[in-house]
Amino acid sequence: MMLTNWAGNYTYGAAQIHHPRTVEELQETVAGARRIRALGTRHCFNDLADGPDALVALDGLESTPEIDAQARTVTVTGGTRYGTLAQHLHPAGWAVHNLASLPHISVAGAVATGTHGSGDASRNLAGAVAALEIVGPDGALRTVRRGDEDFAGSVVALGALGVVTRVTLDIEPTYDVAQEVHVDLPWPAALEHLDEITGSADSVSLFTDWTGDTIQQVWRKSRVTPSYQQRAELFGATPADGPRHPLPGIDPVNCTAQLGEPGPWHDRLPHFRMDFTPSNGDELQSEFLVPRAHAVQALEAVRSLGDRISPLLQVTEVRTMAGDDLWLSGAQGGPRVGLHFTWRPLQREVTALLPTIEAALAPFDARPHWGKLFADEGRDLARLYPHWDDFRALVARTDPEGVFRNAYLERHVL
Repeated sequence: MMLTNWAGNYTYGAAQIHHPRTVEELQETVAGARRIRALGTRHCFNDLADGPDALVALDGLESTPEIDAQARTVTVTGGTRYGTLAQHLHPAGWAVHNLASLPHISVAGAVATGTHGSGDASRNLAGAVAALEIVGPDGALRTVRRGDEDFAGSVVALGALGVVTRVTLDIEPTYDVAQEVHVDLPWPAALEHLDEITGSADSVSLFTDWTGDTIQQVWRKSRVTPSYQQRAELFGATPADGPRHPLPGIDPVNCTAQLGEPGPWHDRLPHFRMDFTPSNGDELQSEFLVPRAHAVQALEAVRSLGDRISPLLQVTEVRTMAGDDLWLSGAQGGPRVGLHFTWRPLQREVTALLPTIEAALAPFDARPHWGKLFADEGRDLARLYPHWDDFRALVARTDPEGVFRNAYLERHVL
């Protein structure tokens, strides 16, 4: 089997991949495996989803979402993509609270890694989980619900507890969003007024290459209410004169609609449209999540490395998120700011630079995104997560034989 991740920078080493058509078939596959890992839409940039023996993908399972209007939840198979979920929710009058920049990622994979969108008041995607159905190492099904003793450790779980077959998410009535882009935000204004800028819309992203005196673009996504008005100026940044791509000089045809044109939530909250292949081609990604209180100092620390970062960089996106109580979530314990790096496909050079960036961010307790590139050597992730030992104990109790373990978990967690 020669299978690569979405970016093409990682080739999976598992000997085989299973595509069960039913949950019962999945249970039999897991029960008969010595080592097995769940594989989503392959958007991880490292070996998190790989395994020494076998992988199992859920793309063959029936994926029609089940809406419970009274409970205000929807239940989907773990392999369902967020864009597909939106196509079912919106016509029925429902929505989820937020989306990541790509609607192409699977629900279970995004939840398991703490993937997020942006918004001061919005938790990451895992924060919407109300229940999980999981196939354990013996093939048995179990359900973990919000309020259960193990729930907080079972949502962002890196695939260590089993294969998530079904996810129940909170939903809310559908809504429209308008997206505006402002350009050339002066760095001094960004640092002085960061809270006001990120609070100026429901979802805000700042795009920079760390060179020059300005942040190149600010993308603002606002829920459309009777009081919504387009903003003519943003602390010195001016409205873009046309649609923009996050990367300079790239045709924005695959981006979601801008210029303040209202549209359904799922056509505005992601940066890229579901019916187009996103990205600018081959790329690598890293992301570090810092406590909101340290955001300005973290930005200044990274900016001081701009001359080393920019030659390897396509763009950096700065986003915000509300805190949660999920043990391995990047936002566990309080609000965070994410510094996301989309790199050129130069893995050797990027890998060499990452320890320098992480050293600059270390005083601010930066947590690396689980599914992206970060330095392997000298990591002390345990100090960043108060419930680290609780999670390790949960894994030991749930999977004592290590059926779902792999090199990534051994290296970084277990």
